[in-house]
Amino acid sequence: MPSLFQRLKTWWTKAPVPPAPAPAVAQEDRASVDHPQREESGRSAGAYALSHEQVYEALRQCYDPEIPVNIVDLGLVYDVQVVEGRVDVKMSLTTRGCGMGGYIASEAAERVRALPGVREVNVEVVWDPPWTPDMISPAGRKMLGLPLS
Repeated sequence: MPSLFQRLKTWWTKAPVPPAPAPAVAQEDRASVDHPQREESGRSAGAYALSHEQVYEALRQCYDPEIPVNIVDLGLVYDVQVVEGRVDVKMSLTTRGCGMGGYIASEAAERVRALPGVREVNVEVVWDPPWTPDMISPAGRKMLGLPLS
């Protein structure tokens, strides 16, 4: 059976579909990354403002063990919701039969759980839409040596 990398190259030679745009981060979310809420005394406030970008950065530390690209740049992360310390992540895997699926999902949950202000994490593996190599970001394509088109 060909390796996943060989299958990616084979799939990539088919007519490419433009990749989905990276998730937009609101200006107020960016500000909370650089300047966490502070009390007047200068100490961190009890309620830490958690942003989508912080969650995506944590997820960029998770890798599919078979591919040297993080799960965000592979296009495996479909959605992130952050509401009052609860983080819900919808992600997929490269194939339904991926033996490392449980490991990847638990690693994603651990990375997000380590962020300040996170009280609860839910990582759900979904199959709709099915993952395709067209979902790989330009940075991921570059790392894999695939055409950027």
